[in-house]
Amino acid sequence: MATLSIRNLVKSYGKVEVLHGISLDVADGEFVVFVGPSGCGKSTTLRMIAGLEDITGGEIHIGERLVNNLEPKDRDIAMVFQNYAIYPHMSVRKNIGFGLRTSKLPKAGKDKRIDEVAAILGMSDLLERRPNQLSGGQRQRVAIGRAMVRDPAVFLFDEPLSNLDAQLRTQMRLEIKKLHQRVGNTIVFVTHDQVEAMTMADRIVIMKDGHIQQVGTPLEVYHKPANIFVAQFIGAPSMNMLPGTWTGGGVRLADGLTVPLPARTAAEGANVVLGLRPDDLVVTNKKGFLSGQVAVVEPLGADTLVYVGVNGHELIAKASGREPPKVGQTVALTANAGEMHLFDAKSGEALP
Repeated sequence: MATLSIRNLVKSYGKVEVLHGISLDVADGEFVVFVGPSGCGKSTTLRMIAGLEDITGGEIHIGERLVNNLEPKDRDIAMVFQNYAIYPHMSVRKNIGFGLRTSKLPKAGKDKRIDEVAAILGMSDLLERRPNQLSGGQRQRVAIGRAMVRDPAVFLFDEPLSNLDAQLRTQMRLEIKKLHQRVGNTIVFVTHDQVEAMTMADRIVIMKDGHIQQVGTPLEVYHKPANIFVAQFIGAPSMNMLPGTWTGGGVRLADGLTVPLPARTAAEGANVVLGLRPDDLVVTNKKGFLSGQVAVVEPLGADTLVYVGVNGHELIAKASGREPPKVGQTVALTANAGEMHLFDAKSGEALP
């Protein structure tokens, strides 16, 4: 295991800079997930850590070593790819053992290590099978096993679950998290799926356009988003946003209604955006601070998502799963002041 340190990392293709001097420290044994939309730079960062992309500027340290100019094989990393990259003509045993091809272990030592990894992954009875005899989840476990068998300092995962169906993705998320808890290696995991990031990470790195927007625990980025982008990217459905002006006692919306809020750092009359997560905006039978007409109802079982038209904005709120409102019905909405978020309309930054 090892720490990972990135300092002012830059990547350019010709005159086009796609990664703009990002910095990050990953602790020994930490599970860090990079997440963001396509083209944000997360996979490029991972490939630069692995040595598969040249570094334009900055430094990468794995443990105490500067690895900028080291070949991938010399960095003490192991990478698991989206497409598994396992060999169809080899058995599971040989695929896992391929990671030891340059090891100086004797054959008995290699076989013992393969058996240990297969046992951890629950694949001991599959070692003589070929990949075409395995399910998608089993193939992914073979790819993970080939990385594990080397006992690398850092594991790198590049969207390894994106080719799996929804149920199998959920199962593999759990298996990878259990695996990390058992072996404790440092892991850097890249995904575009914020649910994967929230459920697996010790810390999440949220990226946009080659910049890091926020680094924090899943609860930190969910409950204390640094800006509008993070607030809307993390959480499904996305956070509701209502533009208004700060009055000193709250947010005055376009229709003249003022939503009371505790004191914030916004200047009197400043343009702001009020953020409300759908989980925190609730349909109520009592008096609410907003009201509107129901446009769409989405039953989810225990709860129901309700899309409500409010003064030209469509807000998503939560209602009971047993007695949800009906389409066309006028409903009142409420939320606790402590669950509301406030952002500067121009910069998008959160206002404490």
